[in-house]
Amino acid sequence: MDSVSVLDSTEQPKMIPKIHALKSFENLADTTFVRLADYSNDFEYDLRYATENNFLKAKVYECAECYTRVKTAKALIKANDDFISKGLKIKFYDCYRPNSVQYKMWEIVPNPQYVANPVKGSIHNKGGAVDITLVTTTGEELDMGTDFDFFGKKAYHDNMDLPQEILDNRRVLKETMEKYGFWSIRTEWWHYNLASASNDRIADFKWECKQ
Repeated sequence: MDSVSVLDSTEQPKMIPKIHALKSFENLADTTFVRLADYSNDFEYDLRYATENNFLKAKVYECAECYTRVKTAKALIKANDDFISKGLKIKFYDCYRPNSVQYKMWEIVPNPQYVANPVKGSIHNKGGAVDITLVTTTGEELDMGTDFDFFGKKAYHDNMDLPQEILDNRRVLKETMEKYGFWSIRTEWWHYNLASASNDRIADFKWECKQ
């Protein structure tokens, strides 16, 4: 498939407000779900599935939040510290996804090329997968060649027929994430799975919306 599946929307992305008083991971099990913004102020967020600006053309989260399991959060913070040393930081498009939302997505697009079958679930449903890009410390996105959720060869990691700047940006993202225990999938430059989360259980934990 070589078509763009992202909705061209004027809707403003829903941002997670930064906080100053951070929580500690002390005494938390690695599989506990945590809100990432409670443990670091150094990430950026553009959580697309809390808007209609995504390939589903539908809002499937009630509110924009980024949750992961503790071990994923720890690895993300370590990776982000490395990026910060390079003048960059992680920006999230999607994080943990409740399995009930996976079913909702499957109802809209029942195609395993684009949406994991909710019966089997995905690592997003286990709290071990994130969809990300990189931004500068002033918030300017690095050019990755396509938008998030572009389903075509231009988004493939093994597509070398791209400007060198784009290849370099993807390489920095991939090599740094792999350094901290994540692995990528060939067809999506933005998707990263924590290797140690592969055998975790599918979850349907739902966060509270405070609006």
